[in-house]
Amino acid sequence: MLVAADKFKGSLTAVQVAQRVTAGLRRVVPDVEIEALPVADGGDGTVDAAVAAGFERREVRVAGPLGQEVTAAFALRGDTAVVEMAEASGLQRLPGGVFAPLTASTYGSGELLRAALDAGVRTIVFGVGGSATTDGGAGMLSALGARLLDEDGEPVAPGGGGLAALARADLSGLDPRLADVELVLASDVDNPLTGPKGAPAVYGPQKGASPDDVETLDAALAHYAKVLEAAVGPKAAEYAASPGAGAAGGIGYGALLLGARFRAGIAVMLDVLGFAPALERASLVITGEGSLDEQTLHGKAPAGVAAAARAAGKEVVAVCGRLALPPEALGRAGIRRAYPLTDVEPDVTRCIAEAGPILERVAERIGRDFLT
Repeated sequence: MLVAADKFKGSLTAVQVAQRVTAGLRRVVPDVEIEALPVADGGDGTVDAAVAAGFERREVRVAGPLGQEVTAAFALRGDTAVVEMAEASGLQRLPGGVFAPLTASTYGSGELLRAALDAGVRTIVFGVGGSATTDGGAGMLSALGARLLDEDGEPVAPGGGGLAALARADLSGLDPRLADVELVLASDVDNPLTGPKGAPAVYGPQKGASPDDVETLDAALAHYAKVLEAAVGPKAAEYAASPGAGAAGGIGYGALLLGARFRAGIAVMLDVLGFAPALERASLVITGEGSLDEQTLHGKAPAGVAAAARAAGKEVVAVCGRLALPPEALGRAGIRRAYPLTDVEPDVTRCIAEAGPILERVAERIGRDFLT
């Protein structure tokens, strides 16, 4: 039995989901063998999933999205680091939870990458998602040695809004160690940098951007890409249009400029976490996340787990807070059955507040259905 679920956002971490499912199953079959492998798709919770899989947690002081100092972590095992941009530049790092769509910066994410380089790694899995920022990775590039200057030769102001004043970009000072590292951009988002499907239009409103802010940010990021074209040639425009460039407020674009290879976040994380050998040992796989919905089918963790399990001929069931997919959609994704918390407790507010105990009761049902 393998429990490989993502977090229930706002209620339970992926580690807590695994603990609660295990407790519920053991109430029905006390001696059942259970392996827990919390998973993540590159967004917030990615470092925690890596640590649960045996990576060492390393903490470092970096700049938060508005420049305040925060303690952020990355995960290290051998010569591989897992860096989660949300640790430094995520929504949860905004002081008082107040949005700053035009001024939030990814500078701290660049400092996290630098800390991973200082640890002597050869591979960096860079998980992006849950960002407070829409700066195209400009802050990250600056932290790694790029110079982004206005007409007066002064550094532009932090955040996506400041990029409107960008006159010149100099990437010659980028940390030379980047050239010797395999950088993998892990994301479940394949949006380009700008335009109707770009980072500002699609994700800006979730970070507090008004319609006017979205327009401002889109124009500023398009201008940023144009200036970078003068600095690094046509590949700057090519990267801006590439899938994943718009990930996490455009930090995907910055990562591509650093030579990153874009891969679906869950596929990368399953490799890094050692999912294949764990799957081989399992007879049944339990996956899940807070809401199983249409988005789940587009590269989220449960879909990746189910696809890998189906390919290995293993049966999969899912746990979730809320279920918004019909049985046939679940079947096509490789999930035999889903068990939402709302089946046990119809009151959604209580499901969120008491997710742990309710999930244990859901797991008991799975135990009775599949293990007895």
